[in-house]
Amino acid sequence: MPLAFLRPIALCAAAALPLAACNTVTATGEVAPAVAAEAAPALAAAPADPAARDLELGRQHFAGGRFGLAELHFRRAVESPGSTAEAWLGLAASYDQLRRYDLADRAYLRAEQLGGRTATYLNNRGYSYLQRKNYKLASLNLSEALAKDPGNEEILANLQDLDTQARGTLARRR
Repeated sequence: MPLAFLRPIALCAAAALPLAACNTVTATGEVAPAVAAEAAPALAAAPADPAARDLELGRQHFAGGRFGLAELHFRRAVESPGSTAEAWLGLAASYDQLRRYDLADRAYLRAEQLGGRTATYLNNRGYSYLQRKNYKLASLNLSEALAKDPGNEEILANLQDLDTQARGTLARRR
């Protein structure tokens, strides 16, 4: 039988299954669940609404640099009824990081339709153009974002990055 080699693996897995839910005994003799301490608060804090949960997971994965997983969760959030501009902006930013600018443009359009041209939208859109080396559109979007939120450090940093990149491009042309 060709699948006979799987039998020992299946037996080991079946034997280990009851151990998966074991408790541990602390140094004081108390019984503690085997769940990691840091996992319990995360489970308790997870939103009950699937769209909200996907939005939160998208944020976490994006912050951790896991842009493929962020895209997955943001996409699930926007496919849910009552999707938000925030979910669409997260999806667009994920697409930017994955260099899928065609998809990012569509997500930015939907985010603008839902939430308008907010400072966050304009900053993200400007950064998207900055990644593509379209300095003119990056400048227009980032300048408009700064006008709406003059003290925003992220916008100021993106404008500084724009200035640095544009000057470098200009210097290479000379």
